[in-house]
Amino acid sequence: MSTTPAPSDGRSAVRILLRLWPFVRPVRGRLFSAMFVAVVASCLGLVIPLVLKWMVDGPVADRDPGGVWLGALYLLLLGIAEALLFGLRRWLVARPLSHVEAEMRARLYVHLQRLPVAFHDRWASGQLLSRATSDLMLLRMFLAFPLTFLLVNGVTILFGVVIMLSQDWMLGLVVLGPAVPVMWLCVVFEGRYSKLARLAQDQAGDLTTVVEESVLGIRVIKGFGRHRSQTRAFGELSRTLRGTELRKARLLALLWSVTVTLPELAIGAALVLGAVRVADGDLSAGTLVAFLSTALALRWPVDSIGFLLAMTQEAATATERYFEVMDAEPEDTGPQDTTGPQGTGATGTPAGPVDSRGGLHFEGVTFRYPDAPPDSPPVLDRIDLRIRPGESMALVGTTGSGKTTLTALVPRLYEVTSGRITLDGQDITAMSREELRSRVAVAFEEPTLFSASVAENVLMGAGHGAGEPELERALSVAQAEFAHALPQGSRTEVGEQGLSLSGGQRQRLALARAVVGRPDFLVLDDPLSALDVHTEAAVEAALRRVLADTTALIVAHRPSTVLLADRVALLSDGRISAVGTHHELLRTHPEYAHLMSGETSAEASREAEDRR
Repeated sequence: MSTTPAPSDGRSAVRILLRLWPFVRPVRGRLFSAMFVAVVASCLGLVIPLVLKWMVDGPVADRDPGGVWLGALYLLLLGIAEALLFGLRRWLVARPLSHVEAEMRARLYVHLQRLPVAFHDRWASGQLLSRATSDLMLLRMFLAFPLTFLLVNGVTILFGVVIMLSQDWMLGLVVLGPAVPVMWLCVVFEGRYSKLARLAQDQAGDLTTVVEESVLGIRVIKGFGRHRSQTRAFGELSRTLRGTELRKARLLALLWSVTVTLPELAIGAALVLGAVRVADGDLSAGTLVAFLSTALALRWPVDSIGFLLAMTQEAATATERYFEVMDAEPEDTGPQDTTGPQGTGATGTPAGPVDSRGGLHFEGVTFRYPDAPPDSPPVLDRIDLRIRPGESMALVGTTGSGKTTLTALVPRLYEVTSGRITLDGQDITAMSREELRSRVAVAFEEPTLFSASVAENVLMGAGHGAGEPELERALSVAQAEFAHALPQGSRTEVGEQGLSLSGGQRQRLALARAVVGRPDFLVLDDPLSALDVHTEAAVEAALRRVLADTTALIVAHRPSTVLLADRVALLSDGRISAVGTHHELLRTHPEYAHLMSGETSAEASREAEDRR
């Protein structure tokens, strides 16, 4: 179910994690200071065995109570200093790392808004959501703990080994004996655990998708009584994720058992050997105490290797997943070079002279979806269609003929495969998307509303500075005055997806959003399909006034909607097969007459005359 790319087998965790540096750079001062403080605190802990050696070989051996109390004071001060330094480290990293997480999340969100619609068609929303939440939480935890303590523990082990070897090299070699098998096991663990970590995070994204879809589709699930099947699907994915997590736990338990057992055996062997040498007089008791205390102080740095490596691999996987999205090519924000190195347009077609005629013009437009096989037939094939300035064109065709796809090309939700589209003679690829979408307004058949007020949803289609007059006009055109009867009027929150409203109400608000900005070009995808007959008639009457001042392309399925337009284009098998008025096509084109057969042309004509 996952839509994410497969990770490369030869991935390097270090190389992947280095991609976080641009985000860490602004807070590097506090982060490096925290690392330094942690190293100093850890090294202070290694001074304690040396104090113990001095106490055993000095005041204890000499039966000097004052020296013992002085040594105890040294130990107390070292312990307090170590605790304060680790507390300081925590304070140093808390604020900057929360800033890093917030900055990465903000950049991901902005980048998602700039990615083309084709990207969102391929990716499940749950996968994107998990990258913005759980993956970034893993990265913050890595920067706060494993990153610091991989360095701290490395330095601690190095200094501890030097201290042990300086105390007694023979006992030091005994303790260092398990180092080679532990290092080999860590290398094997890294490769296996990274694959399981990636699999678990992808499965968590799939599980998030199922939960999100179940919440958004709760009415369908309840309406068809499918809650048991959805629960089974969720349970199956949940069990799969649980199995992967258990495999991770078993692998980590194996590493941890080895990294704990082998050093413990080595310390035990050093204790026996050291005790024998003390009894033989070859080693002082203080030296043995200092040696064993140092070895025991290194237990946590060694024992934590497995835990830190596991968190590092999960952070590397989270980084990889994050940058899979960030590396996706966004829509260009500025106009493209329409001349190109070989004098071709942005889509690979000859740029040609600028069309001096106005309106909306499709010139040899061919389109196939980006993921479609190269040898597959195009969805749209050599579309030539001209909509004159101020004219309304109805687009009619059977289901699946490509009507919605054609309308999505105008605001560049998708890029044409070949050919070009012009607005008032200017190639749309020569405009910035911001300019293009300020001139073209769209209303989709499936209206999408956001968790905001009615006013905020409608005014989203207007430029800055739009206010109450523009809102009232748009609600009037869309016959959406029902908004005033809501509990807080047009300031009423419509809830997620606007599900607190009926389908017709949502569609009218979407239409109001399309017309509120008085666009030069209007693209409507069957905007009246969810309206009852009387509301449809009222909306059409108001919409005619809007269409008189704009150039419009209207996807239509019913004759009543077709009659809003000046002319009709019939789309058949991805090509324009006929263009004319409604009555002309009824007389001359059997396919069009069949599509309109749900309502007789005479009835449609009478309705049109009545509404005029």
